Amino acid sequence: MTHTLVLGVGAGLVSALLFGVLLKASALAITLYLLAPLPILIVGLGWSHRAALAAAAAGSLALAATVTPFMGLAFAGYVALPAWWLAYLTLLGRETAGGLEWYPTGRLLGWIGATAALSFIAIAVLSSPDYASYEAQFKKLSHSLIDSRDPNTPRPAPKATPDEASRTESPQGDTARIDGAPAEGSPSAPNAKPDDVSRDELADAFATVVPAFAAHGLALLLTFYLWAAGRIVRISGRLMRPWPDLPSTSMPRTCLAALVGAAALSFAPGYAGVLGVALIGSFTAVFALQGLAAFHDRSRGRPGRGLMLFGLYLILFVTQGVALAALTLFGLADTALDRRRPKASGPKGPAAP
Repeated sequence: MTHTLVLGVGAGLVSALLFGVLLKASALAITLYLLAPLPILIVGLGWSHRAALAAAAAGSLALAATVTPFMGLAFAGYVALPAWWLAYLTLLGRETAGGLEWYPTGRLLGWIGATAALSFIAIAVLSSPDYASYEAQFKKLSHSLIDSRDPNTPRPAPKATPDEASRTESPQGDTARIDGAPAEGSPSAPNAKPDDVSRDELADAFATVVPAFAAHGLALLLTFYLWAAGRIVRISGRLMRPWPDLPSTSMPRTCLAALVGAAALSFAPGYAGVLGVALIGSFTAVFALQGLAAFHDRSRGRPGRGLMLFGLYLILFVTQGVALAALTLFGLADTALDRRRPKASGPKGPAAP
């Protein structure tokens, strides 16, 4: 037991070091930062969830003591505790009449979606406990991104003061209105050139959907981390559960209800609405992975399966993930209808990667 906890503490310190190098803000630092959850997942899957919990505690305390308390809390909420939780769920099992039954990968995939959204909310609340400051920060970020992509986008003219307005004359020689509004008939009048979407509206809309994109990407990363950690531990011979049949992964229909609930929650004010938007993003990601698993499953035993899978991944790469939308719809339909082809009785072999 002591040996396991010592290993956990060591893994937590390594993970904290990988997370802390983000302060360097270099390309190498960002790459190392992306690897931060792996040590905790590896020690959790290879030894026990207690070792992963010790790693989470050790890494959080180390960052809080050596950098800032905020860094320690951010590490715990965004990296350490999600990694421990997923390792804990992966190793859950129960005795049944047919032997030991492990936690289903479909439910695990659903929890990855929920964990990604909660992790985003945790870091958002830690960064800006006041929702108004969070909203202002994200709107400022959205304006900066839009300006960087289209620097020629015209900004609204600043509102003139009463003194300036009284001295300003329109091109026709008429005195401009006191409130600084453009004179009727001037090129900047509202009826002169209607715009489809103003710059401010575009920035506000982008700030609203940022949590969905962030949670979507985090859900995909958490899935990859868990898969990679499982592979590493399996190679070492320490993986406690047999490797699951990944193509047969099927999320329960309660995940559909969770997505509907997230859509309703997204209309709530404050951080509750942000959580709803984040859940929409993270659950669309895991439903895309569900669609990918269903494609693998339904293509088993068919002629030309390798060529079909190669084409699918090539499309995903070429479209830069746009095809994930089609996979998401496929995953939603697969979960709702549950029409996987019947499986042959008997134990399954290892799943295709």
